[in-house]
Amino acid sequence: MNELKRRLIDEWQGGFPLVERPFAVVAERLGTDEGAVLQALRELLADGALTRFGPLYQIERLGGAFSLAALQAPEADFEQITALVNAFPEVAHNYRRDHALNMWFVLATETPAKMGDTVERISKATDLPVFNFPKEREYFIEARFGVGASGVNRSKPAAGVSGKTALSRQRLAEWRPLVLATQAGLPLTLKPYHALAARLNRDAATVMAGLQTLLDAGAIRRIGVVPNHYRIGYAANGMTVWDVADDKVDELGEQVGTLEFVTHCYRRPRHQPNWPYNLFAMAHGASREEVATKADRIAAVLGDACRARAILYSTQILKKTGLRLHG
Repeated sequence: MNELKRRLIDEWQGGFPLVERPFAVVAERLGTDEGAVLQALRELLADGALTRFGPLYQIERLGGAFSLAALQAPEADFEQITALVNAFPEVAHNYRRDHALNMWFVLATETPAKMGDTVERISKATDLPVFNFPKEREYFIEARFGVGASGVNRSKPAAGVSGKTALSRQRLAEWRPLVLATQAGLPLTLKPYHALAARLNRDAATVMAGLQTLLDAGAIRRIGVVPNHYRIGYAANGMTVWDVADDKVDELGEQVGTLEFVTHCYRRPRHQPNWPYNLFAMAHGASREEVATKADRIAAVLGDACRARAILYSTQILKKTGLRLHG
C-alpha cells in the first residue's frame, strides 16, 4: 500500500469536508491532487481495504433500533442457516465466532417496536432459538483503525453523541431521502454533493446543510473512509465478554471503555444459564496472542468483580453491509 492510501485511511476516517469540492481539501492536506485522491479511494474500495466511504449513521438517532443477536447453528446446517439469516434485510453484519453460539449478527430495524418481531421471524425461519442482546448501556464506541495494526484512533468518545439534541420526527422525515441516498456511500466525483443534489432534486447547498444537520444531531457519527480491519493488519477480532457484578458493571464498564485499544464497550443482558456475561468489549490485534494480552488488561481493571470471562474470535465474515434503512 502506497503512502497516499495509508494516509487516506489513517487520517480520513472522519472529518470529510462539507464543501463544494471536498476532495480538493483532502488533496491539499495530503500534498497531491483531486484526481489522485479519487483514484486511490476507488482502488481501496475495489480491493476491499475499505468497506465503504461516506457517512456512518447512528440508526437510533434516526428513530430506529439496533441490537446484537446470536444463535447456535449445527455444523451440518451452517451454510443453509447462514443463507436464511442473511436473507433478512435487517441483518447488517453477521460473523461466525468460535463458541457454542457460533453465529452473531447485528440487527437494524426502522423502529424499536420492530426489533422483537424481527428476532421472532429469524427464529421461526431457522427453527432455532435466537438470543437477543440489546444494548443496555454504551460505554464507548469509536472504531478507527491505523494501517498495519498500528493502533486505534480514539479521538472522540461515545458520550459526544448522547449529549446532542435528537431531531424531531418531522425533521427526520425531511432528511430521510438524503439518508437513503448516502448510507451506502458518497459519489466518487469531484463534486459529490452536486451529484447527490441532482439525484434528490435539491441543490448542493441544501445537501451539505442536511448532512451538517445530521452530524450536529448525532445521526451521523462521522463522514469518511471505513477500513476493513482484516485487510489493514488486524487479523484477530476478539469479542471479549465478562460476567461482572451488577452493582459494579457500570463503574467498571466506563473504565474499560477508556482503554486505548477498546473499540466498542457495552452492557448487555445475560441469558442464563446459556450466557452469564453482561459486559462486552471488542479488541482487535495482529494476532490472537495480542488480543489475549489486551483481554488480560481488561481483567486487571475488573478485578474481583469479574466472575467469568471468554473471548469469542471471529473466524468468518458472513455478511457486512452496514446499518441501513430501507425504502
